[in-house]
Amino acid sequence: MSEITEVRPQRAKSKKHMLVRCGPMNSLGMFEHNEAQIQRTASRVVVKTEKGLELGFLVGQLGSYRDGRFRFSDDQIEKYFSDGDIEFSLERAGKFIRYATSADIAEWQHLRKIAKEEIECCKRFVKEMDLPMKIVDADHILGGERIVFYFMSDGRVDFRDLVKRLAQEYQTRIEMRQIGSRDEARLLGDIESCGQECCCRRFLQLLKPVNMRMAKMQKATLDPSKISGYCGRLKCCLRYEDATYAELKGQLPKKNTIVKTKHGQGRVVDGHILTQLVVVEYENGEKLALGVDELEIISPASAGKKKKKEVSDDRQDNKEDAEQ
Repeated sequence: MSEITEVRPQRAKSKKHMLVRCGPMNSLGMFEHNEAQIQRTASRVVVKTEKGLELGFLVGQLGSYRDGRFRFSDDQIEKYFSDGDIEFSLERAGKFIRYATSADIAEWQHLRKIAKEEIECCKRFVKEMDLPMKIVDADHILGGERIVFYFMSDGRVDFRDLVKRLAQEYQTRIEMRQIGSRDEARLLGDIESCGQECCCRRFLQLLKPVNMRMAKMQKATLDPSKISGYCGRLKCCLRYEDATYAELKGQLPKKNTIVKTKHGQGRVVDGHILTQLVVVEYENGEKLALGVDELEIISPASAGKKKKKEVSDDRQDNKEDAEQ
């Protein structure tokens, strides 16, 4: 039998696309356009999405376009974003309308100001109707054709009456979107303890899980107040060097491994991942820190003890992940 291969839809060769970041979630997407050339300066653009007209930022204006076309193939684009853990779809996200004018930017700034009043109004309605939800942010679409409210809740909420009341108040279409704590940080986060803007707000698109094993391996403090971010979850930056730490740790002999050194035979009692030093204890009780290249493994650590410890550690990590 011949194998059935999945056929991916390709962007039409005759159409031109530009890469734009837009919306309160800083979503990336390919937008169709008819421009002969792409501006090579930092530019704001008005695009048409499923929500309506939105103000966005042109991405990759330096060197990513040729004669108005995105110069990279679909496979190159997909690989670039997948390698960077960025959520991205090759499907068309919408259409480019125009480069933003001063009037567009002034309108967007005005809508952001009145969105604060709309949030307060929505919060008041939620309180009066005793709904179990927390209003986080609002996005007033350019032209005023729609207001999107972002909220948090522990479960499902019947907000139909709330939508009717808001629609009557503002005479426009109302949309409610439920989000989690990490999305809240993406919308509202400012400066983290490192002095930089929250990663999820500045550049992270795909928020992958972070667990306590990563903090333990990096010898980070396990104080929740110091390893938790704006969202109250473990900091995303714990993932950045996890692969490197895992690779370096794999080069160190396990604890209780019997090794031979220039000082004699001893047992591994500890290891330092970054420095690649191993602490060896000799029969006389003396302990020395040696480089991993100075050791010769005679007998590896007991497989039974190792497996039992790994199972125990995994259970503990799963428990701590659930708490996070």
